[in-house]
Amino acid sequence: MNSKSFWDKAAEKYATRPVSNEAAYAATLDIARGYFSPDASLLELGCGTGSTALRLADHAATIVGTDISPKMVEIAQSKAMAAGVQNVSFRALPAQADAGGPYDAILAFNLLHLLDNVPEVLAQAHRMLKSGGVLVTKSGCLGDGKTRLLWLPIALMRLIGKAPDVAFIKAAQLDQMMVDAGFVVERAEMLPEGSVNRLIVARKI
Repeated sequence: MNSKSFWDKAAEKYATRPVSNEAAYAATLDIARGYFSPDASLLELGCGTGSTALRLADHAATIVGTDISPKMVEIAQSKAMAAGVQNVSFRALPAQADAGGPYDAILAFNLLHLLDNVPEVLAQAHRMLKSGGVLVTKSGCLGDGKTRLLWLPIALMRLIGKAPDVAFIKAAQLDQMMVDAGFVVERAEMLPEGSVNRLIVARKI
């Protein structure tokens, strides 16, 4: 099962799933908001069913959310319409696609570890940013510590369509990918501390 099919199938359940760590999610959004102004244009890669974009709608001029799953995008559009949010739009596009711009900031939360083409995606993000713009990401670095042992159960679950593609990237590798794509890493930390989730703020100079 390819990524598009997997996430289309998972979309309805995903839309109703609560945030696993609301405090960490809120902290991530607070950090992100500190790097753009209310008149900013934002792009969110891997927007899912639109929850993050809609929570940030009052903090930016415009937000474009993209996701590989048309079903996810359909749900996101319905949520935006129901909430009366008019400065957020959604498009069904893979993460490496040209989504226009240039943008003041690009966000990618819980996405990069689900891709097999991270360098390509980062290079495209760099092209879509304005000079001085920022890329804010939060990704599971499953190649570090005991989580690397999850590769076998995840591989077995993928065989029966119960898990998506997962890349076992190390935190240091991800930091270097940012640099290789032309970014300057301004902030990099595990959030929450002690977790495998790495928050990175990288700037296009």
